[in-house]
Amino acid sequence: MRPLDEKETTAVFEKIFKFTGNNLKNIVENPSHEGPDKEPGRYCFRLHKNKVYYVSDSLVKRATNVARTKLASIGTCVGRFTHGGNFHLTIECLNLLAANAKHKVWLKPTSEMSFLYANHVLKGGLGRITESIAPGDGVVVFSMSDLPLGFGVAAKSTQDCRKLDPNAIVVLHQADIGEYLRMENQHEQIIEE
Repeated sequence: MRPLDEKETTAVFEKIFKFTGNNLKNIVENPSHEGPDKEPGRYCFRLHKNKVYYVSDSLVKRATNVARTKLASIGTCVGRFTHGGNFHLTIECLNLLAANAKHKVWLKPTSEMSFLYANHVLKGGLGRITESIAPGDGVVVFSMSDLPLGFGVAAKSTQDCRKLDPNAIVVLHQADIGEYLRMENQHEQIIEE
């Protein structure tokens, strides 16, 4: 486990900024009240086995007692770096993104299951959408009861969505909470190793 270098930090912050905008500052400066210290610490990003974790400084200090080969995970997994060096957000960072999201989309109850099976969001399934979304912006997808379901990339702007056909794609799927079940076997294999 090590701190991110400058190139890695840039890649991580650019990806998170796509979803949070200026609220990225809230994530970076969030005080941590974990651990025995009376003074609130900070959260930081750490790299371990190509995965980036959002973890409190207090926990990082305590994790130094564990050998790197024995350390399976620490904090919240935000994403991972591919072999090509690209950074991809994982579903585990959904709560972090949802609390600081700049652009949001709410789905009708009838289209929630479709999204949870890794399908894109169609105009007909759209309940509400925040203003000033541009194509390519990061979007957090919620149910009508404000439960975060996943995230994706806007395919159309807010203004274009009003004129679209009901079967047109509005948000391109990237991750959803259904992945926990779909990837269950993969996670079990990692734990066994």
